[in-house]
Amino acid sequence: MSETIGLRKQKKFRARQQILSAAARQFEIQGFANTSIAGIMQEAQLGVGTFYNYFASKEEVLLTLAKNLREEVAKNIFASGEGNLSSAELLEMCCTCTTKVIIENRFILPLFTGAGEFSDKPEQIPQSLSPGFGELFEEIILRGQRRGEFRSDVPSNIIAEMIHSIYQTTAFSKLEISFQENIRLKIKILLDGIKITQGEVNNL
Repeated sequence: MSETIGLRKQKKFRARQQILSAAARQFEIQGFANTSIAGIMQEAQLGVGTFYNYFASKEEVLLTLAKNLREEVAKNIFASGEGNLSSAELLEMCCTCTTKVIIENRFILPLFTGAGEFSDKPEQIPQSLSPGFGELFEEIILRGQRRGEFRSDVPSNIIAEMIHSIYQTTAFSKLEISFQENIRLKIKILLDGIKITQGEVNNL
């Protein structure tokens, strides 16, 4: 009996992963707005009705994909020797990894530019629709503030929101530099503005 339940769980897991992989391919090729649930399920080689056993909407699929990528970023940066890095180095690494993830998975960029940009019915999208990168930025900023590495006169959530907005503005930038370089330069300016120098520490 337990073997049957185990096989059933494996089958459900495989089906869910098939849907996510198919959706990622369709979002990349067609764009979010032009991708249909029927198209996703055709790509996954599963019946359309099966979709609703796992997800309520294609927005939920997109958010799940984005959160999975966010977890990859978090795992990579915190596994790379967090204790040996300053908060500024950690935040810069986080932003670099996030940029790389966006470049390699352009379909998640709409989550940075706002739900209304990709939904046919933006009024029905909950405000909580977020890939969670902002929370990751804020976690590192709070670390820096607690350790006296970042200025604390500006709330951590404001700084995190500023970083998040850099991705938003860069998505629509007309400057003749790469997306990656554009992000890097803006993050550098922001980091220079929030870091506490040794001279400032001595004056505290």
